[in-house]
Amino acid sequence: MAVSRRLALVALSLLIVHLMVDSTGVAQTQRRTHLVIVVDGLRPDYVTPKVMPRLFRLGRRGIVFTAHHSVFPTVTRVNASSFVTGAYPEAHGLLGNTIYVPSASATKTFDTGERENLEAVERAEGKLLTAPTLGEILQREGRTLLGVSSGSTGSAYLLNHTAGGALIHTDYAKPPELSSKVLPVLGPPPAHATPNDAQNQRAIDAYLKLGVDDLRPDVTFLWVNDPDGTAHANGIGAPLTRTSLSLVDAGIGRIEDGLRMRGLLDSTNIIVTSDHGFSTETGELHLASLVEPFSTTMDDGSKDIVVAEGAIYLRSGAAKARVAEIVGMLQRRPEVGAIFTRAATPGGQQGLVPGTLSFDVARWNHPRSGDILVSANWTDKSNEFGFKGATTQEGVAGHGTSSPYDIHNTLIAAGPDFRQNATSDAPTANVDIAPTLLRLLGIAAPPTMSGRVIEEGLRGGESVRLSRTSGGVVLGIVNGYGLSARVSTVNSSRYLDYTEVKRR
Repeated sequence: MAVSRRLALVALSLLIVHLMVDSTGVAQTQRRTHLVIVVDGLRPDYVTPKVMPRLFRLGRRGIVFTAHHSVFPTVTRVNASSFVTGAYPEAHGLLGNTIYVPSASATKTFDTGERENLEAVERAEGKLLTAPTLGEILQREGRTLLGVSSGSTGSAYLLNHTAGGALIHTDYAKPPELSSKVLPVLGPPPAHATPNDAQNQRAIDAYLKLGVDDLRPDVTFLWVNDPDGTAHANGIGAPLTRTSLSLVDAGIGRIEDGLRMRGLLDSTNIIVTSDHGFSTETGELHLASLVEPFSTTMDDGSKDIVVAEGAIYLRSGAAKARVAEIVGMLQRRPEVGAIFTRAATPGGQQGLVPGTLSFDVARWNHPRSGDILVSANWTDKSNEFGFKGATTQEGVAGHGTSSPYDIHNTLIAAGPDFRQNATSDAPTANVDIAPTLLRLLGIAAPPTMSGRVIEEGLRGGESVRLSRTSGGVVLGIVNGYGLSARVSTVNSSRYLDYTEVKRR
């Protein structure tokens, strides 16, 4: 009888172990959590054993995706919105770092880096993002999302602006009751610096001490704003930029060590990505000055053309002939790269104006869109530190264009649900992260999510059908200007690799 009882207990134990093994074949002895670390402006070629040894080793134990894509326009707040909606600007409606929303102001643009400006748009429009966010989806399922950021107040706000989860920024926290916990645990916020290591490390402390130890969210987005800020001021590969990378790398190591010390590393999926790539800037393009001669004065004395970064809005009406006139001028300017206009036919790849790509190619076709979208031109010229990629934008170094050096960014993942000691050359994008997280949580993605589940990166995941189109979209020569877009597809998902302009 005793033997039979022992056998029954053994059988029950085996059954429990069997039930604790998930679809990837990994035993689930602890609750899984998911951490997305966004390293602002992290180019893939920054991640080397010498400069970023901890992140390099994290990739070696997990999987490195070698064809990852930023969302165009390749700027911070567009991609922050795409991270949390799994959608392109065509769905979420946050169209640039600087935006024009007539319902909020008929004459001025808004810097989305400021939380107050986003709240003003939210009041005017009724909603800030026009696609559901990960925080909202998780809340409906009884799950939680934590946003932690040392970036701008605006980029932090976009991580979790409506949901009942939590948000911790250097300058504020939400919900309000969370503020009372932040100061006693983290102390007063340090001043911003270049590199911004003190604020970055405080964000890491917020994740470990408040997130892991107290709030215990299902998903955390942890945003650190280096090397972006340092590279903007000093250049790609500059000594201070390299220092900022080493400091961020040490912070990533501290996260791993902190999770290991708590016995949580083996149950935490860590995804390290960036919002965009980076290029050296040569300063020739001054878009507002180029289009100013085409503006007229309205009854209130204001100009009828508004330029919001690369977007051009014609307030008095976008007559086709007038749009074509402005485009014709831009096509003749060597500092101008890709030009996008509304599609000539619904869903088509050619723009309304001959020689332009459609907004649909850029996934930028939204009711808030302007009449023309312009990217700076680019080359593969190397800077003094040997890093390729230059654009005609103003500044020392930056991003925002449809250059491959701005579009191509970083994605590395490690944890119980991801493949080990692997690489993947299948195209992925920032929009794919949210649906992949939902898949790992067993939650269905809404139809607004145009991103795909990164199946090929998961243990036991299915392989994908990869199709790279060397030409993609090739337009005829107009005004001596020839424009093409290279596109990759995975199954039914389409990725803009880059655009290219050739002039005669």
